[in-house]
Amino acid sequence: MEVQLFSQTTIAVIWDFDDTLIPGSMQRPIFNKFGIDERIFWEEVNQLSRYYAQKNIRVNQSTAYLNHILTYVKEGKFDGLNNKMLEELGAEIEFFDGVVELFKRLKQDVLADPYFQKHEITVELYVVSSGLIRMIKGSRIAPYIDDVWGCEFIEAVAPPGYLTGDQGLLVSSGEVEISQVGFVIDDTTKTRAIFEINKGVNKESDISVNAQIPLGHRRVPFVNMIYVADGPSDIPVFSLLNQYGGRTYAVYEPGSEKHFERVHTLRQQNRIEAFGPADYKETTQTSMWVEKTIRDIASRIIEDRQRALQSAVQQPPGHVSRNSAPGVTAV
Repeated sequence: MEVQLFSQTTIAVIWDFDDTLIPGSMQRPIFNKFGIDERIFWEEVNQLSRYYAQKNIRVNQSTAYLNHILTYVKEGKFDGLNNKMLEELGAEIEFFDGVVELFKRLKQDVLADPYFQKHEITVELYVVSSGLIRMIKGSRIAPYIDDVWGCEFIEAVAPPGYLTGDQGLLVSSGEVEISQVGFVIDDTTKTRAIFEINKGVNKESDISVNAQIPLGHRRVPFVNMIYVADGPSDIPVFSLLNQYGGRTYAVYEPGSEKHFERVHTLRQQNRIEAFGPADYKETTQTSMWVEKTIRDIASRIIEDRQRALQSAVQQPPGHVSRNSAPGVTAV
């Protein structure tokens, strides 16, 4: 007998972070704390590929900023920066209008609907970002998100021989600071996070992202996913979900012609289903699209389950009334 691994009644709403939920980059509170000119830092980052190419060294442009942060720490410009401080600075991140309230609503509305409750429909909110996971976990949306994929720093590193000796973790003298890159999410590895959500890797530790699981047995089918992001760096995820029937939406910073042109081009190229301003107040286009799309997916899940039930259950024949004509079954 075939056993269904998951009920597949979960809807996953997956968000990019920078320029999607917040204007600009999440690192702004770091620059403000240490008095660093944000514009100069990012100009330096943008030139790193060219700088290292002259030395015949190839770098990943989308995550080169991580090592540049570590260089600033080493040079004393980000003196004492550690994971605890990153989390604390996350509380200073400013979101687009309505984001926090929308996240609250998305978690509550489906739970409050008796029809959806009956069919065990749930909504999970995820962030998949090439930004810093500790800052996201320290931000105001942290209580409402189910999981985060992002970049991670290591403070105390494992020294040579740590498996057999008792050296413990190697730490620098003085206050502990971030010293190595531990985990990286970039434009293409965002799709790995989507597969982890799809297969349930983040919920079931025994499942590997590379495990072979038939589409019909995965925890969150792609058709139960919504991805909201802001631009070309999200094309790999947009393409994946478009291929498998997921829902895709792009946002632009209100009032920015450049950002509008960027997402408008994505729509013209059929890379996204729809787009709108990054304004998440309750009656705005973007907020209403996300909420309606969740309801549409929930309704489709319920219809699919009811059809499956009807096809699986064979009703017994009805009783024959004595007053009925031969061959006629009483109602």
